[in-house]
Amino acid sequence: MDFKKTNAPTTTVTRNLMDLCRDTSNIYESVAIIAKRSNQINSEMKEELSKKLVEFGNHSDTLEEMFENEEQIQISRYYERLPKPTLIATQEFVEDKIFYRNPSKETDRNI
Repeated sequence: MDFKKTNAPTTTVTRNLMDLCRDTSNIYESVAIIAKRSNQINSEMKEELSKKLVEFGNHSDTLEEMFENEEQIQISRYYERLPKPTLIATQEFVEDKIFYRNPSKETDRNI
Protein backbone atom coordinates (compact mmCIF):
# COMPACT_ATOMS: atom_id res chain seq x y z
CA MET A 1 0.00 0.00 0.00
CA ASP A 2 1.41 3.34 -0.97
CA PHE A 3 0.10 5.63 1.72
CA LYS A 4 2.31 8.44 0.46
CA LYS A 5 0.17 8.88 -2.66
CA THR A 6 -3.18 8.91 -0.89
CA ASN A 7 -5.59 11.78 -1.32
CA ALA A 8 -6.61 11.64 2.33
CA PRO A 9 -6.78 15.00 4.09
CA THR A 10 -4.02 15.83 6.57
CA THR A 11 -6.45 17.41 9.03
CA THR A 12 -9.67 16.22 10.59
CA VAL A 13 -12.70 16.35 8.32
CA THR A 14 -16.34 16.31 9.37
CA ARG A 15 -18.09 13.41 7.66
CA ASN A 16 -21.69 12.43 7.21
CA LEU A 17 -22.35 9.28 9.23
CA MET A 18 -24.83 8.03 6.67
CA ASP A 19 -22.04 7.96 4.05
CA LEU A 20 -19.95 5.77 6.33
CA CYS A 21 -22.69 3.23 6.93
CA ARG A 22 -24.20 3.05 3.44
CA ASP A 23 -22.51 -0.29 2.61
CA THR A 24 -22.72 -1.99 5.99
CA SER A 25 -25.98 -0.46 7.26
CA ASN A 26 -24.33 -0.32 10.66
CA ILE A 27 -22.10 2.53 11.78
CA TYR A 28 -20.41 0.38 14.42
CA GLU A 29 -19.41 -2.21 11.85
CA SER A 30 -18.07 0.53 9.59
CA VAL A 31 -16.03 2.01 12.42
CA ALA A 32 -14.65 -1.43 13.28
CA ILE A 33 -13.58 -1.95 9.65
CA ILE A 34 -11.93 1.47 9.53
CA ALA A 35 -10.18 0.84 12.87
CA LYS A 36 -8.73 -2.48 11.73
CA ARG A 37 -7.48 -0.96 8.48
CA SER A 38 -6.04 1.97 10.41
CA ASN A 39 -4.05 -0.43 12.60
CA GLN A 40 -2.69 -2.15 9.49
CA ILE A 41 -1.62 1.16 7.95
CA ASN A 42 -0.06 2.30 11.23
CA SER A 43 2.04 -0.86 11.52
CA GLU A 44 3.19 -0.50 7.89
CA MET A 45 4.18 3.12 8.44
CA LYS A 46 5.98 2.33 11.69
CA GLU A 47 7.90 -0.55 10.13
CA GLU A 48 8.97 1.55 7.15
CA LEU A 49 10.07 4.45 9.35
CA SER A 50 11.99 2.14 11.65
CA LYS A 51 13.84 0.62 8.68
CA LYS A 52 14.86 4.08 7.49
CA LEU A 53 15.94 5.31 10.93
CA VAL A 54 17.93 2.21 11.87
CA GLU A 55 20.72 3.47 9.61
CA PHE A 56 21.17 6.44 11.93
CA GLY A 57 21.17 4.40 15.12
CA ASN A 58 23.76 5.40 17.69
CA HIS A 59 25.21 2.30 19.33
CA SER A 60 27.05 4.10 22.13
CA ASP A 61 25.59 4.49 25.59
CA THR A 62 26.95 7.93 26.42
CA LEU A 63 24.85 11.05 26.14
CA GLU A 64 27.86 13.19 25.25
CA GLU A 65 28.11 11.56 21.85
CA MET A 66 24.52 12.33 20.89
CA PHE A 67 24.33 14.48 17.79
CA GLU A 68 21.67 15.69 15.42
CA ASN A 69 21.62 14.29 11.94
CA GLU A 70 19.85 16.58 9.48
CA GLU A 71 18.84 13.73 7.18
CA GLN A 72 17.26 11.84 10.08
CA ILE A 73 15.32 14.96 11.07
CA GLN A 74 14.05 15.42 7.50
CA ILE A 75 12.83 11.81 7.35
CA SER A 76 11.01 12.19 10.68
CA ARG A 77 9.39 15.46 9.58
CA TYR A 78 8.23 13.87 6.34
CA TYR A 79 6.45 11.09 8.21
CA GLU A 80 4.94 13.58 10.65
CA ARG A 81 3.38 15.50 7.75
CA LEU A 82 1.69 12.43 6.26
CA PRO A 83 -2.02 11.97 6.96
CA LYS A 84 -2.79 9.98 10.09
CA PRO A 85 -3.63 6.30 9.58
CA THR A 86 -7.23 6.84 10.68
CA LEU A 87 -7.72 9.49 8.00
CA ILE A 88 -6.17 7.27 5.33
CA ALA A 89 -8.35 4.31 6.36
CA THR A 90 -11.49 6.45 6.39
CA GLN A 91 -10.70 7.80 2.93
CA GLU A 92 -10.12 4.27 1.63
CA PHE A 93 -13.45 3.16 3.11
CA VAL A 94 -15.33 6.08 1.57
CA GLU A 95 -13.69 5.41 -1.82
CA ASP A 96 -14.59 1.68 -1.61
CA LYS A 97 -10.96 0.51 -1.63
CA ILE A 98 -11.16 -1.79 1.39
CA PHE A 99 -11.98 -5.49 1.13
CA TYR A 100 -13.86 -6.75 4.14
CA ARG A 101 -16.10 -9.65 4.98
CA ASN A 102 -18.33 -10.53 7.88
CA PRO A 103 -18.18 -14.25 8.68
CA SER A 104 -21.68 -14.13 10.16
CA LYS A 105 -23.04 -13.01 6.78
CA GLU A 106 -22.88 -15.18 3.68
CA THR A 107 -21.93 -12.52 1.12
CA ASP A 108 -18.48 -10.97 0.79
CA ARG A 109 -17.97 -7.32 -0.05
CA ASN A 110 -15.14 -6.35 -2.33
CA ILE A 111 -14.59 -2.69 -1.83
